[in-house]
Amino acid sequence: MALEMQMNAGIKHSRRTRYGLIVLIFFGTVLAYVDRQVLALLKPTLETTFGWSDEDFAHLGSAFSLAMAISVFFSGVLVDRFGVRRAYGVAVAIWSLAGMAHAFASSVSQFVVARVTLSVGESVAGPATVKATAQYLPLRERSIGLGVIASAPSLGAILTPLAIPLIAVWFGWQAAFLFTGSLGLVWVVAWFASTRSLKTVAHQAEHPEAGEAVWKELLSDRKTWAIVWTKALADMVWWFMLFWIPDLFSKVFHLGQAEIGGPVALSYAMAAMGALVSGMLFPTLIRRGLSMNAARKLSMTLFAVLILPVPLALQMASAWTAAVVIGLALFAHNGFVTNVFGLTTDIVPLKRVGTVTAMSSVAGNITGLAMIEFAGWSLTTGFGYWPMFVVSSLAYLTATAFFHLMIPQLEMAETEEAF
Repeated sequence: MALEMQMNAGIKHSRRTRYGLIVLIFFGTVLAYVDRQVLALLKPTLETTFGWSDEDFAHLGSAFSLAMAISVFFSGVLVDRFGVRRAYGVAVAIWSLAGMAHAFASSVSQFVVARVTLSVGESVAGPATVKATAQYLPLRERSIGLGVIASAPSLGAILTPLAIPLIAVWFGWQAAFLFTGSLGLVWVVAWFASTRSLKTVAHQAEHPEAGEAVWKELLSDRKTWAIVWTKALADMVWWFMLFWIPDLFSKVFHLGQAEIGGPVALSYAMAAMGALVSGMLFPTLIRRGLSMNAARKLSMTLFAVLILPVPLALQMASAWTAAVVIGLALFAHNGFVTNVFGLTTDIVPLKRVGTVTAMSSVAGNITGLAMIEFAGWSLTTGFGYWPMFVVSSLAYLTATAFFHLMIPQLEMAETEEAF
């Protein structure tokens, strides 16, 4: 009896530790997207202060994406090499300090340096998140855990437009960068203090693969490229929306700096629900008897269809109605990408999860860079937001079809322990 009670206590402690990990990664992801979005929300103030054009602003966004694309691949290798705990903790410290450095910039070039450093730190977040769920969460908890974590960017995108414009108006734009960066440093202390007792639940040990043969195998694996390009098609829409949506409400619906926050927050509130719904949808479909292959692909298709009406946002008479249409698209994006993260942990061997996730992030940042620059060109030449919204509406069905053609049948990468 005493032994049984000890075993039950150990299981409960392990479960509490795992749930604590989800909470920490959730808030780390919130902070990442808060730091990313501050610049976009302060665009009206900063372009007045520094005389920026739409193309200057686009270059700032593409510098971030380019730096992310270059560094995220190496970050995936580092996560596989040094482990989630060390890699993620150091990364958050770097990006938090870089976020604070924006407050001291006085030229476009100085903003670019701060932005690039921010992206280098944040490049670790994606590979670390997916690797952590694959390594520390059993299969039946992964989808829900990923769904909760995938809702974090939306919470960050909700809180940021509600808080940052007010901080900028009351205390100046520099205070907004200092405040958000300091929150990250507090998180770092909590992370290292709370993750010391994590235990892996996967049979496969966490040892990095190395050597030419392994890289040849990884690059020749259809699963690698299916995930990479599916994520690339989805991410280009997300980066475009995250960077340009505040400007859209300013230009198209003529909202001022203090008025932008409400519609932006509404859109991302809907986005948060997409990740949560996706996290619950997959295990529900499995319980109803669908195979992993059918459950994942049906989920992806449903979310891909939901984003089709997004160009209608540009025809709405009200900013709030447009926010609902855009919110539905962001709901669909988060639901779709949560499935991509989930199937990555399903079909990719644990020792390669960080690297494959990083490769998909590289591709997503490159396509995101292209969309950001495309938007700057389209706005400058008078085409407006229409071309980007049409591309966005079709991207997810294209990605789903491509993934199915690449991998007609999903198969689990490894056997899990029962929890």
